[in-house]
Amino acid sequence: MNQKDLLKIAADFGSPVYVYDSQVIENQYKRLTGAFKKIKQLKIHYAVKALSNISILKLIKNQGAGLDTVSIQEVQLGLAAGFKPEDIIFTPNGVALEEIESVAKMGIQINIDSLTFLEAFGTRNKNIPVCIRINPHVMAGGNSNISVGHIDSKFGISIHQIPHILRIVKNTGMKINGIHMHTGSDILDIDVFLYASEILFETAKNFDNLEFIDFGSGFKVPYKEGDIETNIEEFGEKLTERFNTFCKNYGREITLSFEPGKFLVSEAGQFLVKVNSIKQTTSTVFAQVDSGFNHLIRPMLYGAQHEILNISNPEGNERFYTVVGYICETDTFANNRRISEIKEGDILSFKNAGAYCFSMASNYNSRYRPAEVLWMDGKAHLIRKRETFEDITRNQIEVNIPSKKVLAEAI
Repeated sequence: MNQKDLLKIAADFGSPVYVYDSQVIENQYKRLTGAFKKIKQLKIHYAVKALSNISILKLIKNQGAGLDTVSIQEVQLGLAAGFKPEDIIFTPNGVALEEIESVAKMGIQINIDSLTFLEAFGTRNKNIPVCIRINPHVMAGGNSNISVGHIDSKFGISIHQIPHILRIVKNTGMKINGIHMHTGSDILDIDVFLYASEILFETAKNFDNLEFIDFGSGFKVPYKEGDIETNIEEFGEKLTERFNTFCKNYGREITLSFEPGKFLVSEAGQFLVKVNSIKQTTSTVFAQVDSGFNHLIRPMLYGAQHEILNISNPEGNERFYTVVGYICETDTFANNRRISEIKEGDILSFKNAGAYCFSMASNYNSRYRPAEVLWMDGKAHLIRKRETFEDITRNQIEVNIPSKKVLAEAI
């Protein structure tokens, strides 16, 4: 998919629009599985929350992956996309016990991260195998909002509470078939990840009937040219050696699981916007586009830096621009960024827009959410229509509110 293809997509489907390259997703999946080719039993569960379009789910299913879900709605999407219940793991946080039990009845693998719910679920459903999410108390991740394995995190059961877990398991007679952790996103230091893995291995020794150990994910992808990323090949080599040793000592082969989201889809996505105006102030040149944080909130929420290209004028002289949206409060995508000279009507492309971009979009300011397009086999396929005014009002219910005149006459 080249810039000419992107410009045609913008012309054919309008802007703003999300575009995903299927080949990039397939390549990333092969890269990850290739890094762990010496593991006898490997299972990849794609994190649905990163990008949940059903066509993307079907594409990933064709690669051989399962799904990592965090809501009953994501589970339903997975089933609708053709995934078997046994290929889906459910890892919620703070949901009602009734939701967990409803998902369990579908035959989905349950992953529990609370002592209270572990005891309640085990008491009522002791014959349903359960995975336990452990908090290893390891700080990892590129932003405090996406670091979920530290001591103050709401996620997982503390490693210091292992005796409580064992007491609950003994008292309820429940079956534990997996151990899980997820330390955070954008992890660069693989030694930190390996350190957390050792904690998980030690925890696993307490359980005799494990079928899998789930190491979560959080691998860093590059967001700009020259950016650093997780060395997945080195990590694969080191963890493979340690995991195979664990299996040997454990007495049998078990499955190694991962739950990548961003790693699989981030680099596959581009977000195309049109420049509405160029506004120069006393100190700044603004490129104002036909979108805002209602469509792409990551730069504002996480400080994420998406590379921005002017695909209408890729060879133009570079100038400094602050790229902003049309929302009624500050929504700055980039500050003083070097971009090929921009004119009104130009199409800009935000790279690495496949993960946590559309999935976090909203109707703020009563704006429509954009269309989504899948580039596959050299063709553009519309996989989500742009919203309309009917979508904005569909679930609203108008009540009869008497006018002031009617009220006055009634009095």
